[in-house]
Parts: sequence; structure tokens; C-alpha cells
Amino acid sequence: MSKLFICIICTIFSAVMYAQNEVSLPEAKFQTGNNIRWKDKDFDDRSWATIKTTIAWEKQNYSDYDGYAWYRLHFVLPSSMKDQSYYKKDLLFAMSKIDDVDEVYLNGQVIGKTGSFPDEKEGYVGRYSIERYYKVRVDAPFVLWDKENVLAVKVYDGSGGGGIYGSSAPSVRIIDLIDSLDVSFRFNDNAKGSFYSVVMKNTAAGKQKGVLRINTEDTETGEVKTTTEKIQIKPLSELVTKKIILSYSGNKRIKIKATYTDEYTGKNKISAYVPKYILTPEAPAMPRINGAKVFGIRPGSPFLFKIVASGASPMQYEVKNLPKGLSLNAKTGIITGKLDKRGDYKMTCIASNAKGKNEREFTVKVGDTQALTPPMGWNSWNCWGPSVTDAKVRSSAQAMIDKGLINYGWTYINVDDFWESKERLPDGTITGNKNFPDLKGLGDWLHANGLKFGVYSSPGTHTCGGCLGSYQHEALDAKKYAEWGVDYLKYDWCSYRHVYNEEGDKSIYAYMKPYITMQKQLLAQPRDIVYSLCQYGMKDVWEWAPAVDGNCWRTTGDIVDTWQSLYNIGFSQAPLYPYARPGHWNDPDMLIVGMVGWGDHLHPTRLSFDEQYTHISLWCLLSSPLLIGCDISQMDDFTLSLLTNSEVIDVNQDPLGKQAQRLVDKSGAQVWVKELEDGSHAVGVFNVDPIDKEISVQWSDIGLPAKPKAIRDLWRQQDISSNHETLTIKVPSHGCYLYKVK
Repeated sequence: MSKLFICIICTIFSAVMYAQNEVSLPEAKFQTGNNIRWKDKDFDDRSWATIKTTIAWEKQNYSDYDGYAWYRLHFVLPSSMKDQSYYKKDLLFAMSKIDDVDEVYLNGQVIGKTGSFPDEKEGYVGRYSIERYYKVRVDAPFVLWDKENVLAVKVYDGSGGGGIYGSSAPSVRIIDLIDSLDVSFRFNDNAKGSFYSVVMKNTAAGKQKGVLRINTEDTETGEVKTTTEKIQIKPLSELVTKKIILSYSGNKRIKIKATYTDEYTGKNKISAYVPKYILTPEAPAMPRINGAKVFGIRPGSPFLFKIVASGASPMQYEVKNLPKGLSLNAKTGIITGKLDKRGDYKMTCIASNAKGKNEREFTVKVGDTQALTPPMGWNSWNCWGPSVTDAKVRSSAQAMIDKGLINYGWTYINVDDFWESKERLPDGTITGNKNFPDLKGLGDWLHANGLKFGVYSSPGTHTCGGCLGSYQHEALDAKKYAEWGVDYLKYDWCSYRHVYNEEGDKSIYAYMKPYITMQKQLLAQPRDIVYSLCQYGMKDVWEWAPAVDGNCWRTTGDIVDTWQSLYNIGFSQAPLYPYARPGHWNDPDMLIVGMVGWGDHLHPTRLSFDEQYTHISLWCLLSSPLLIGCDISQMDDFTLSLLTNSEVIDVNQDPLGKQAQRLVDKSGAQVWVKELEDGSHAVGVFNVDPIDKEISVQWSDIGLPAKPKAIRDLWRQQDISSNHETLTIKVPSHGCYLYKVK
């Protein structure tokens, strides 16, 4: 039998360490408005506000401001930068990202521009997600060495954040020989073990010459192994080091750091990589019932709930005190039927196999509220985009079953945009396009497998992808959704902005109006449909979404699979904790783990393994909807372990339904605490800094007993000592620990 061999070229963060050879610009003078005189070096900006250059202006006391604004950054360029550089030709102004359009001036001279301003011939063209890099000759007459320089940045923001933002502040440095060197890792796994090589690619016309030092660190014990060798890389060529054996178990965190020191200047280029490490223990063969402990439904609505349990197959199910009107399939654990009378129905679910049995209390609340715990499932957008088809949806659903995700509560299969026909039928009815010839059949198939069915639309005339929206067809669409057996509707603002602009009403009610219209139609249907509002947090949607029966609502723009996007979106949720409760959830967008992208252009998430632990931990603490965005059929063992840790998922699905509060935010350390139904607390300790660091948490400082009765590491599913008043742990860069504390 041939052995499986996987070779992965790892995308690594590379940093050039300069020691006085880079000028960082973390703050700037700031003024809203537009005046061309503000580009001049000698303009007096002392009365202007001072703001940070890593955070959008809307998060710095300029909320809801759209339009023109200027930044002025004052700095001195030391001539020592030239003395300590091999190349002395060009300065590089790294301006981070700018939302949306910018034009940059150095001492009154324009040096770069991205996008197009509204008053220009091309009209407004934003480029908010693009990193800005502008070059200037070192000997340009307007570059002032050892004197003050002024960088003036004209910005126009059409909507959203506004201004300069990013993971690092704008900076200025000389482009040098070492900048043409890329240092990365080639990591290999096969049946004989793991090994890696360092890959050094020189794109310069000159030779790279220096020393390469490789440190391999066991971050738990602190043990470090070091190798050093002299390196020469020919122009326009690549050097691959010999294979280095990595002897470790897959659940141990190892950090590999390669440091190349340039012989000519002493400058360093550092690349670091942490191979995958799986913390979630293998599920025992004994049954364990997972998922929600409480379920909400309206009187008379079709009932569908699957008892989900991990453990060895086959599994048998039973329910004690099953209410009249409901029936259980003992082989699948699927409960169906109907309950007409309001009230709480308490029962006991039992799962058994050859290894034993497990039982858990379960409550059905028949009333006006559904989604009593955050929805868990999958959405087609981040992997299939416009190429989604019935076959791909069924394949993803089948993979959810085959890989065992369904046994942990992953339930919803949501078809995002591009299922819609190009035109409505003569009577206005919406239908599926050629890729979705039988949406009712799809819904029936999902339901038969214990899964639920979601679709997507917009209150506008068209969706974000240009497909048919529900504007002025809300009643017909809601009726059709019910006929298809739809359980979840994602309703995306999209083209409704044109209706909003034409009507001219700028009140909060104008934002609520399209969602009220669809709310009424959904309530008129004979089945429950979870109502997901997607309008990116405009007009503080969390304050009014429950009034339109929103079960969850997007709080931000779209997430992408980068640390900066994860950080900006996830950690900005802290002020919203009062608004989350059973049936109503803040939604910071889909999960960005696994193979993401569009159609045939999928790629592994760009999040590091540490960052993925942070992502899942934070979303669970936030009581956020958990919607997988990757191709489940390509899900690897690491991603599967992230999504099948029963104790971590329990934090998200806790019936109390509270969102964690951020109680510590200091020096890159954050501590979030979530109250749980049994009186215990989930505690997340996060390191958002770019380096590993030791973090201490004094239990009494976060409102917990000085000496807790019990502390459990949820990812490792291990109890730890609770005899100390302070917890001290070394937390990975962008990583976390997640505990349950009693």
C-alpha cells in the first residue's frame, strides 16, 4: 500500500527587525473635512485631535462619520538609516490599510494614491481592504533627513469604519537587500513522522549572504533546540535546507523560529511557525449526549429535533416523559410531531450503545420564542459562493453526517445566495434556478436526516450577488419558504439601500421597516423559521432587532480568514453583551476555519492554529451563532477536532444564554467571563499580542471565588489544580486558554 504523503508550503508571517532603521507612526493629528492647504508641511495642526493609526476613526469618537478627513503625521528621519542599509535608493512608506480612498503627501508633495474620490472623473471607488505601499527616492529634494517631516493623508470614507487601520501602525524605512528575501517553511507529514525544511527565496539581483539560526521550542516545557549555519543564496534563486525531524506528539505545541541575519547590515528577517496541535481528546466509545438542552417552538409548528450523541455506533435512543403529539425514531434519535399547548415540557433523553448509556434532561418550551440557543450549522457562501448547487449542498450535508459533526449539534444547512431563478413566475412566485430544481425535495431530504434547511434573500429588489430579492414579494416568498420546509432565513440588506435612499427617511424605523415587513409574513406561516438579520450592525441593530423578532443579527461587516479581521470583529463585541439572550443573538459572522474560498479556488484558512483556537473559544463565549463556512468534505483532523469538542460547544449552547463580558483588557491580555446555567463560569484568557507571553489572572479580580472549588481546561478536557488564588499561564501569541470555573 502506498503511503500518504502531504507537502504543505506554509504561509508564514515574516518580519524584518531593524533596530532604529524603521520609523513607526502610531498616532496622527486628525480633522474631518477637506482643505487642500492641509497637505502643506507648515500648516499649523496643533488644534487638531490626536488619534491612533491602527483603528478606524468610527471607533475613536467619530461614530457614523462618513466623508472626507485628513491625517497629519509628524516624524524625523534619522540619517543613520542610510548608514545602516546596503541599498540606499528608496524609502518605503507602509501605510497599512485605509478605508476607503486615500491620497498621501510628504511635505506637500504627492507620493501615492489608491482609489478614486467622488469628485473625480471615475467617481467614488473605494479600496478599503488593500495594504498601501508608496515609494520615494531617498535623495528626493522634499525628503528631510534629521529634520521634521509631515505626512499628510487625505481620506474619503463612503460608509463603515473610516480612515487608517490595520494590525500595525504606518511606518517608514529604506528598502534593502534583505527585503528581497522570503523565508518560509515546507512542512511534511507522512507515515514515518513529521519533518520540515526552511525555504529561502532570493528575488534580488544580488547575492544574499548571512547566518541562519533555527530554534525549535517546546512551549510547555521551555526546552529549546538550536541549529546554526552559514547561508549564501545566489541572485534570483531558492535555497532549501536539509530536512529537520520534528519529534513530538500531535497534541503538543511546538514553535519553530528561523532567524536570518544579513552579513552586510546585521539586519534580521524572522519567520515563525507553529505546526498543528490537537488539544481535543478522542471521544470515548461510551455515549455522551451533546447539543442543546432546551428547544423553543411556537404552538402547532412542525417539531423536528435530533438527539445528538457521540460514542460508538450503533446507538439507540429513548425518551422518558415524551409529550403526547411527539414521536421518537429510536434508531436515529429524531423526534417529530406537533405540540399545540403552550408551556414547558421536561423530559429525559437517553442514548445507549454496547459500551453503556448516557441520559440528560431536555426541555421543550412551547411559546413565542425559537432559537433558545445559538444556531449551529453550515453556510454555503464562504466555500461555494455563486457556484453552489443542490448536489454540493447535499454533499456538504452528507459530510456533516459522515464526519460526525451532527453528533455534536451541528444542524442547519443554509444555502446562501445564488439559488434563485433569474425571473419569477407570472404570478410572482420565486423558484430555484437550474442548480436547484427541487428545493422542497432538498428540504425533505435534510429533514429526514435530522438536519434543518436554510435559505437566503434580501429585502431589496436584488441580493448582494444580483439575484432576485424579496422586495414587494415578501408574502409570496415567505409562503414558498414554508412550503419548501425552510427552517432559517438569512435576510441581507444589500440593494435595499437604494429603496432607503430614495425614501429619504433616515430614522431608525427606516432601517427596521424592511425587516418588519418580512417579520409579519414569517409569523403568518404555519412553521417556525429562524430569522437572521444581515445588515452589518447599522443603526445599532442589537437594540431593535428583537422588536422585529430577529433571532440573530450581524453586528459587523463580512469576516475574512485573517487575524486582523478576526481581531477587529471578534474582540469588538464586548459592549454588546447586554443584548444577547435566549432567542436573540449577536452574530459576528461565520466561522473561518478549514478550507475556505470560492468554488475551485479553496485554500486553507490563513489563521494560525493558535488563532483558530482563539476564534472558536471567543465565538462560544460570545454565544454567537456557529456557522461553518468551509467545505466540510475536505475537513482535516485538526478542523474536525476544533468543531467536535463537546465541552467547548457546551459553553456556546448553555441554556442561560448570556454573552461573556470582557473584564480584563490590559497590555495585550484579555479575560472574558461568561456566567453559566449551573452557577459556574466559562473563562477565556486571550493573548492578542504578536509574541507569546505569561498572563496572570487573580480569580477575585474577575468576580470569582479567591480559591475556586474546581477548574477545568475545556480544550484539553482536564481538571487542573484549584488551590491557588492566581492562575499564571504562558499564552501563545494570538492564542488562548478556555476554562470552566466553579
